[in-house]
Amino acid sequence: MTGSEDSPSFRLAYVPGVTPSKWVRIWNERLPDVPLTLLAVSVAEVFDVLRGGDADAGFVRLPVDRTDLSAIPLYTETTVVVVPKDHVVAAVDEVTAEDLADDIVLHPLDDTLDWEHLPGRPAIERPATTEDAIELVAAGVGLLVVPQSLARLHHRKDLTYRTVTDAPESRVALSWPEDRTTDLVEDFIGIVRGRTVNSSRGRSAAQPQPKNESQSKSKGSDKGVARRKPAAGKAAGKPTGRSPRTGSGAPKGTKRGKPRRKS
Repeated sequence: MTGSEDSPSFRLAYVPGVTPSKWVRIWNERLPDVPLTLLAVSVAEVFDVLRGGDADAGFVRLPVDRTDLSAIPLYTETTVVVVPKDHVVAAVDEVTAEDLADDIVLHPLDDTLDWEHLPGRPAIERPATTEDAIELVAAGVGLLVVPQSLARLHHRKDLTYRTVTDAPESRVALSWPEDRTTDLVEDFIGIVRGRTVNSSRGRSAAQPQPKNESQSKSKGSDKGVARRKPAAGKAAGKPTGRSPRTGSGAPKGTKRGKPRRKS
């Protein structure tokens, strides 16, 4: 648990393009007494931040070194090419890597896509960051292929993007140091996995309510008591041979009259 036992807190790192607001909102609803701090870090720095203890967990892009880090894959992003709005690619809905063969395609140093063969023609220099590459696209220097979330993050009015159908895809995961899987980390894992607040896993599960005292006594008084069965040949709740009119045990058909006077 991060912080002192009296004042726990949780620090969550996230890389560009990831929007953790949904999970943070659920955390604040379920654990209002445990403040959550967000740390925006670069793709190159996020694993050092986790290993160094500066964050309890983080949203990262795969692959993850499983030697000392645990990871839960969450979702896969669509890959797009960012182009000027007047580029020929803007006239179609989607393209292939081959369609970009005649264009300069920028390859920033923080690229997270696992390319076997880079598309297009290489630029003279590699931009340091995706943000720098976006500026070069706007200047007409080349195109940029990135996960869709990064195209949205660096949106500009003079740029647009289109899906690249055969490009590698980026996968986002939740990661944390394997030897520091704390109670709060387990709580956050439950949130991103969609567990309800009453889930049997995690410390946020609702505790069983004590039984009502009167109900407990009532149930306890019946314990071990067997219900009596009606005697053989007798119907439960019905008279047993007595006439419903007279209440006597006289045989059916016997007439009853007034007593005779003695002479």
